[in-house]
Amino acid sequence: MLILKHSYFNLECGTDEAGRGCLAGPVTAAAVILKEDFTNTLLNDSKQLTETKREFLKPIIETDSLSFGVAHVFQEEIDSINILNASILAMHKSISQLNPAPEFIIVDGNKFKPYKNIPFETIIKGDAKYMSIAAASVLAKTYRDHYMTQIHDEFPMYNWKQNKGYPTAEHREAIKKYGITKYHRKSFRLLPEQLKLSL
Repeated sequence: MLILKHSYFNLECGTDEAGRGCLAGPVTAAAVILKEDFTNTLLNDSKQLTETKREFLKPIIETDSLSFGVAHVFQEEIDSINILNASILAMHKSISQLNPAPEFIIVDGNKFKPYKNIPFETIIKGDAKYMSIAAASVLAKTYRDHYMTQIHDEFPMYNWKQNKGYPTAEHREAIKKYGITKYHRKSFRLLPEQLKLSL
């Protein structure tokens, strides 16, 4: 059973990202402030939910939260500042959309940088412990998946509709065969054993 809150602050937001380990596309983060009386027995870490359940939860979270924000940081910036900094930047961008602004931030994982002067705490496996982080994980995952499905039509040979840019055998096989696209992260090891790839 997930816990509603971590701190004594009324306006506590949870934040999480999706797509950190992908070879293509953005890293996407969400931030969510839940209402004091929010409850949902289905809500869990997005990785534990089926796509159908995530899609079912998305409008519930959007409607029943006090405030939410979602932000993409795209592959060019990931290559420029590295994936960890890009993930934190995406979280900061999603938090900046919250109205009202949070008084406390809980972050999934163990890495974060201060956002303005708002106190925060990093929580390992926070998306399996706290409702607001779980809600953020669902929004980050669904919004990113929708984006990858959209760009699938531009480069269908990589099957992003299915693998969402993750390093599946099929995705890597397509990179070997067709090379890379403008959506691929050039700073990532796109092929195992660092097979030669002209960038």
